[in-house]
Amino acid sequence: MIEKYNTFIFDLDGTIYRGNEIIPGADKTINKLKQLGKRILFISNKTTGTIEEYFQFLKAWGLNIDKDEIINSTLVLKKYLTNNFPSKKFFAIGEEIFIKELIGSGMLFTDKSDEVDILIVTLDRTLNYEKLEIAAKALENGARFFAANIDDTCPVEGGEVLDAGSTISALEKRTHKKLELHFGKPSEFMMQEIKSKLKNNLKDTLLLGDRLETDILMGNILGVDTALVSTGVRLYLNGNLEIEPTYKLQSVYDILNGLYPREESNLRPKV
Repeated sequence: MIEKYNTFIFDLDGTIYRGNEIIPGADKTINKLKQLGKRILFISNKTTGTIEEYFQFLKAWGLNIDKDEIINSTLVLKKYLTNNFPSKKFFAIGEEIFIKELIGSGMLFTDKSDEVDILIVTLDRTLNYEKLEIAAKALENGARFFAANIDDTCPVEGGEVLDAGSTISALEKRTHKKLELHFGKPSEFMMQEIKSKLKNNLKDTLLLGDRLETDILMGNILGVDTALVSTGVRLYLNGNLEIEPTYKLQSVYDILNGLYPREESNLRPKV
């Protein structure tokens, strides 16, 4: 696998780390690939930290990486908003660091539902009923409905927590308004950012992640090989979607171990 691919795109949460712990062997894998001169890119839908914070976190775990090798959905969203809705007022179901990043890009925050131009949903571990009602009333008043990501859950130490997808579903049922755009995996906006970083050269690329409906689906759309790892979300469900990875791995460390059988159809739940 190391010889076959020149570029490796890694999801972060559940693939390189989980909670505050690195996936065993992930540091060795990344450092070996870097030593061999491979192109590395990290992509994340998580918005509860800045790219600088993710960079420092990974460096502290011994990963030999550069900050410009990290993309998250906050970065992609900020670019879209500053280009298309400069100085508009927004309300976000999101954590303080996410809101501060949007304000830093020139957006104006308000928690008055009748002033909201754009509602943005992302992971929020401080979510409460008051935030949901501000968001719902803003949508009923005509606010645009965007999301930084659409993951239903986020892997953490000891399990998973509710993520943006669950909140989006609740708001859609509450207001009968549908989400308009999202900016994480597997959105066109995220894929364009990846292509830009790689200068539109996706030849001999492998994308690794723990989610079928985001990571693997995006890799399939991009036309690159994919590897599904078992270190993140607990269930691998196809549902009505035909999403198949090229490989199924226990973890990214299997790249060094040489353990990467091609995945058979009909993915099973992780035990």
